[in-house]
Amino acid sequence: MRLAFLGTPDFAVAALTAIVAAGHEVAMVYAQPPAPRGRGQDLRPSPVQAFAQKHGLPVRTPASMRDPDEIAAFAALKLDVAVVVAFGQILPGEVLDAPRLGSVNLHASLLPRWRGAAPIQRAIMAGDRVTGIQAMRMTEGLDEGPILLSESLRIDALETAGTLHDRLAAVGARLAVAALAGLEQGTLTATPQAEDGVTYAKKIRPKETRIDWSKPATEVDRRIRGLSPFPGAWFMAPSDKGPVRVKALLSTCEDGEGAPGTALDERLLIACGTGAVRLLRAQREGRAAQHAETFLRGFALPAGKVVG
Repeated sequence: MRLAFLGTPDFAVAALTAIVAAGHEVAMVYAQPPAPRGRGQDLRPSPVQAFAQKHGLPVRTPASMRDPDEIAAFAALKLDVAVVVAFGQILPGEVLDAPRLGSVNLHASLLPRWRGAAPIQRAIMAGDRVTGIQAMRMTEGLDEGPILLSESLRIDALETAGTLHDRLAAVGARLAVAALAGLEQGTLTATPQAEDGVTYAKKIRPKETRIDWSKPATEVDRRIRGLSPFPGAWFMAPSDKGPVRVKALLSTCEDGEGAPGTALDERLLIACGTGAVRLLRAQREGRAAQHAETFLRGFALPAGKVVG
């Protein structure tokens, strides 16, 4: 089919790759405008824009899809369907309804749970055991459209936002192709979302990233894994040269008792409000992420030391 693809981050690249491989005609790719990235804060294209340019796909990066000129340009594409994956803008009804078969969105949760911007992180932080990815018909409400296809995934005990992101992206790529085939053949049934169980996955706020060791170990562990690898949950650790900022990137809960924030051994077991958390992977500011054994070779945290 002739389609437009609207997406911005790495998560969306997998779906676009699968759609191109399936032989659909991608009339236009839309992505968010280039943004400052890296230490130099140079303007760089998003992963979707970079993919489109590398593969010779036409691409637009409008500041707003509500601009009348953008709406007119979109309508002029004469599309069969639009596919939206983590685009990053609320689309107006004139855009959603312009394609002959409407617009389809891939969302990384089992709706109506975790509507919104950060469903992967919020699912882990909340302790969900199961999540998934769904293809839905888009409406003007935030992630409120009826479901076309759905697939569930179990959240593992050592799951991070990064590992779950990659697994969901792979499943979502397959689901996107299946949804397009179903739309083309007229075999899909749209099922309205349940009215009960609605939750919202708000964007991660900077103040949420500092670890509060007074919380229960289960909550600290979920926050560490839910914010890994980005933006990363962090704490300040003592050193001979003064406090050092450390990101905790992987952890597990263990038995342990002590004042919150106290190292209970020399292998990164840290006391929480109840129980303790063992750090399995960490990263000092300005250094690469390391497994705990490697991290400790260059940075000791003796028992009795307190982090904050």
